[in-house]
Amino acid sequence: MADTIAETVDLLYTIDQEKLDTNQLIALGTALATLAQAERLEQINERLRTIQQLLTTMTHRAAVEGVR
Repeated sequence: MADTIAETVDLLYTIDQEKLDTNQLIALGTALATLAQAERLEQINERLRTIQQLLTTMTHRAAVEGVR
């Protein structure tokens, strides 16, 4: 997903803003803000995956130690 976000941001930054009317500028700003939010959500999701992996590892270790 991050590649798609980065590619889309790159594409949006290639737009010549001087040629846009007010409504198009607003739409461009909204698109950039939405992409920034999506990128932040992806970062949060990655951190949650890391936490889940840590908890899973701890649970497995506790189960193995409980068996001994």
